[in-house]
Amino acid sequence: MLSNSARQKNEMEMTLNPQEFESLAERFKILSEPTRLQILSAICQGEYNVNDICRRTGLRQANVSKHLHLLKRAGVVACRRVGVCRYYRVIDRDLMNLCAKARREKFY
Repeated sequence: MLSNSARQKNEMEMTLNPQEFESLAERFKILSEPTRLQILSAICQGEYNVNDICRRTGLRQANVSKHLHLLKRAGVVACRRVGVCRYYRVIDRDLMNLCAKARREKFY
């Protein structure tokens, strides 16, 4: 059992400053769109181009491209260009772990 001072220190370490809360809220906001979660689920195991993602999700190309742009801007995915194709992959490992946990736990 933790002493009061140890508990207070532990609570202080867990408290975020306002900028950290803002950053966290932005991160959750980018994940609040079901289509983006579907895209992330489709690419979390590798690197795929937009056509691959469309086939894996059943979504239209324009919709996938729009959401990939937002995910890239948020630092969740990265892309590399090969000729005229862009290949996307998830680069946020914490997010990948969270998605894997959600699949295992079935929070819904």
